[in-house]
Amino acid sequence: MKKEVGIFVLLLALCAVVSIMDPRFVSAANLQNQARLIGMYGVFSIGMGVVIVTAGIDLSVGSIFALQGVLLSMMLREWHWPWPLAVAAVIGGTMALGTLHGALVTVARLQPFIVTLCGLLFYRGAARFIASDEAKGFGAEGFGMLRELATGSIAGVPMPFVALVAIAVLMWVVLHRSVYGRYLFAVGRNEDAARYSGINSRLIIASAYVVAAALAGISGILIAFYTNSISPSGHGTFYELYGIAAAVLGGCSLRGGEGSVIGIVIGTALLQVLRNLVNLLGIPSSLEFAVMGAVILAGVMVDQVLMQRRQSRLATKGPREPAGAPKRPGEC
Repeated sequence: MKKEVGIFVLLLALCAVVSIMDPRFVSAANLQNQARLIGMYGVFSIGMGVVIVTAGIDLSVGSIFALQGVLLSMMLREWHWPWPLAVAAVIGGTMALGTLHGALVTVARLQPFIVTLCGLLFYRGAARFIASDEAKGFGAEGFGMLRELATGSIAGVPMPFVALVAIAVLMWVVLHRSVYGRYLFAVGRNEDAARYSGINSRLIIASAYVVAAALAGISGILIAFYTNSISPSGHGTFYELYGIAAAVLGGCSLRGGEGSVIGIVIGTALLQVLRNLVNLLGIPSSLEFAVMGAVILAGVMVDQVLMQRRQSRLATKGPREPAGAPKRPGEC
């Protein structure tokens, strides 16, 4: 809980500084756009956090967005599928890819980094091939209810942010108040120990990739309608970095076994405020990824320092003696 409080205070401080430097930050239009972006990025960042809790990683998210966006556009505009069927198909497709990742990691025992890196390359190439390397889109009109669900608002609150709140509440219960969530953290801390204690560690790890893929599918639809144009070669590029950075900032350890949904949401908000700061102050957009790299590096370094302190503290205390142990000579 201390990590979440700390990053929330940092977020408030950053918002105050940006507001003083440029009052446009607190304008209604900018706040609405920020809420929309936080919603879109926060949904798939929570999924990324679930994978990281199990000591895994998913580098294929951005390429999945490209492949999913191309297929969704073709289903709606070229194949004339009903939008509920198209949405179910693309989300089901991303979950199938998550299942494949989970199987390769747990059954074939391949490294998550390698599996999802190959996915990053393969899905991007598939998107470019399917679209003949041409941009796809949804046009200015049509798909009324789906477009409203993806880009509309309720009482001035953007729908992506509403979706994030609903998903965050659900995932908070799943991660922090359910047996499944305890299994996820146990597997992330020590997979062998979890397996010896009776947990089906392979199933738990595989399911994390499926959950992450499902959330990526939802987020991908929101992002596709937000951009309204999907270039298969560039759509979603480096988006996986936003998810990793948000999770690390939110307290997830890349070693696994640590993390919280609230922290990930706050980390997502912090990243978006940083991006907004770059735009408002006229800082070259080319520095955006440099800022992200610095953020991830800082998060990993902080995690390393905290782990070393924890280990030294445990070493100083030494092993605890069991109750009722015989006293040493001279002890009372």
